[in-house]
Amino acid sequence: MSETLPEVAWHISTKSPDNGGNCVEAGPLLDGSGRVAVRDSKARDAATIVYPAGGWAAFVGGVKEGEFDFVNG
Repeated sequence: MSETLPEVAWHISTKSPDNGGNCVEAGPLLDGSGRVAVRDSKARDAATIVYPAGGWAAFVGGVKEGEFDFVNG
């Protein structure tokens, strides 16, 4: 059984190689929960992953600190 997803304010990175057609999209759920949804921009009807606010904040913090710079080091 799948849960109905609340409305999401989707965003695509401006760093996407072709202006949003080949990237992931992320955005906050507009239900006030602080959760963030992530999906494949090429398959918008496929599965969407929803992260709790704290998990998303920890991930973004790790990105900013370079924890996911696999290519560069």
